[in-house]
Amino acid sequence: MTGIQARPLADLRARRTSIKWHRFPADVLPMSVAEMDFEIAPPIAQTAIDHLLRSDTGYLDSPGPLAAAFAEFALTAWAWQVDESRVHLATDVTVGVLETLRLALPNQGGRVVLTPPVYAPFYEMVGEAHAEAIDVPLRAEVDWSLDLPAIEAAFASGVDAILLCNPHNPTGRSHRRESLEGLARLAARYDVLVVSDEVHAPLAHPGSPFVPFGVIAHETGARSVTVTSASKGWNLAALKCAVAVANDEATAELLARFPEELAARTSIIGLHANIAAFSCQAWLNDTIDHITDNYRLLVHELSIHLPEVRVVQPDAGYLVWLDLRALGLGDDPAAELLTRARVALNSGPSFGTGGRGFARMNIACDPATIGEAVRRIAAVAHPEASEQRVPAELEPAPAL
Repeated sequence: MTGIQARPLADLRARRTSIKWHRFPADVLPMSVAEMDFEIAPPIAQTAIDHLLRSDTGYLDSPGPLAAAFAEFALTAWAWQVDESRVHLATDVTVGVLETLRLALPNQGGRVVLTPPVYAPFYEMVGEAHAEAIDVPLRAEVDWSLDLPAIEAAFASGVDAILLCNPHNPTGRSHRRESLEGLARLAARYDVLVVSDEVHAPLAHPGSPFVPFGVIAHETGARSVTVTSASKGWNLAALKCAVAVANDEATAELLARFPEELAARTSIIGLHANIAAFSCQAWLNDTIDHITDNYRLLVHELSIHLPEVRVVQPDAGYLVWLDLRALGLGDDPAAELLTRARVALNSGPSFGTGGRGFARMNIACDPATIGEAVRRIAAVAHPEASEQRVPAELEPAPAL
């Protein structure tokens, strides 16, 4: 195990005030909200402290040095040459996506393709943009890949944009280069804007390379905008800062029309924290090691206690898509498990088509939490084979 460690649950509840720790009673294992249980990197914390001590708490009007910091990280991590002049600020990734849609869609509505099961707030963003969501589900039977023939049919029927989630949430799958190339060719042919949410990309697992859509768009002539942040990779959601990158001349002109207030609503502390984060590679590597160790532990525990559960192996991030249909817990097993096992997972149906019988689990936590969650779920699924116990303190997880 790496040097990154999560604090005990009782300590986290006492120290943190976010909804992850206070939405549910203390006997519930909180494994739903996409927040890591690890301490943030010390250089990032010190950067935030330094700017607060200098009373550097005013407004922003541009990304300033963040553009160069992100471009350097993108080049090193993904061989993506980002034009710094095309980097814009957004309060967070969802705001960046929404404001892009507002600029790109017709004044009266519009049609936006989504690829469920997908990050539930995508539907809210499309609604806020007064557009219609067009579902083109992933091909679950083919490793949760994009259904390019169905996407083409949707594009041919008249579509303004597609929201791409890459790496995908909730499956954790990074779309393969050939799929992205196929999507880019279709987008160019039908003149559809691709808006790519790539916030989980810094957490790509070893052996699972991530390909930014901006690289593919440049090669194919597709119009696209990439929206991302250090918020997921370095656990900085509350610091409210993201970037939206125009990947071509047409979208550069589009993002130049972002409301002036969008930058002003972005946190100056968040901007400097993002800059610091993009240089904290060692911390990021240790965190990825911890997450992948936790994934192996989850698979091990399931093989012992719940062998009928199928797991979608993520390529990136700390969110795991669990197929719980064999447990007989209905369309929304997360609801049953919250009540009966006191484990909080994300509801599969909330992610749209393809989510029935599934749940999403956050494994960026102490290994003991994973072991306890599996045992609690097993006690519900197989009560005849499980000891009825709720320990006062979680036992250490086995080393793998």
